[in-house]
Amino acid sequence: MTAQSGILAPPPLQARYLTFAIKSKTQIRKALLALAVYGDGERCVVGIGQSTLTACGGRIEGMRRFPRFFGRGPAVPATPAALWCWLRGNDRGELVHLSRRITAALAPAFKLEASIDAFRHGSGRDLTGYEDGTENPKGKKAAAAAVARDGSSFVAVQQWLHNFPKFETMSTREQDYSVGRRRRDNVELENAPPSAHVKRTAQENFTPEAFVLRRSMPWTDAERAGLVFVAFGKSFDAFEAQLRRMVGEDDGIVDALFKFTQPLTGAYFWCPPLWKGRLDLRAILKE
Repeated sequence: MTAQSGILAPPPLQARYLTFAIKSKTQIRKALLALAVYGDGERCVVGIGQSTLTACGGRIEGMRRFPRFFGRGPAVPATPAALWCWLRGNDRGELVHLSRRITAALAPAFKLEASIDAFRHGSGRDLTGYEDGTENPKGKKAAAAAVARDGSSFVAVQQWLHNFPKFETMSTREQDYSVGRRRRDNVELENAPPSAHVKRTAQENFTPEAFVLRRSMPWTDAERAGLVFVAFGKSFDAFEAQLRRMVGEDDGIVDALFKFTQPLTGAYFWCPPLWKGRLDLRAILKE
């Protein structure tokens, strides 16, 4: 068994994220087997939510629900979904047709709840202009952080909405200090304040180290824009450690990113491995 290859591959030029809710529990097995044809792990990375696992009678060690944070820090919503598909490619039209085929194949059991179009910006920048994923582990370390020994993975997905008018009122210095890097050359700022995003989420500063593999991409619709944050891990522990620190649960210091962006969604999914080029669903679809 191997990991879905899109997890370790660089983000594509174009992407579409589909999330589904359960419509008929009696048809789930049939629908997932149909999805396995499209879920090649390269053009279509598939994540399965807790509600679908429960409906199948399957139990995946380490799978859990997305945490909610409503305390002294900013609100981080939990918006669970039954199924998630990350469609990847270079041609937006092809992704449109692929999403239609997948939605039709799943229709007996699942209904489409959301579709988000995303894209690569420049060399891999957020729409604020900062490089995304600079601290990603590389090579074997990436696989070690993102993929479990059986080839499966866990993924945390959040849609973040940027407040560009607020961001643009900030000086360049304040913007850089909020992120913890200079936008013009991506150099980390040693004198950035403790609230800088880079300092809040420095993966090597956690015990144990909290490495995730980010595969985030910008998104936009008619009036809004932001980042679809996607973090793969061999468990959810590293992501949750970073998120707790971002919202100030550890020391009361809130990540400065919340000055100009906020999460609209938050969900966890289990990404099954591949077997003979298709999704291996044997762990949850017992005979």
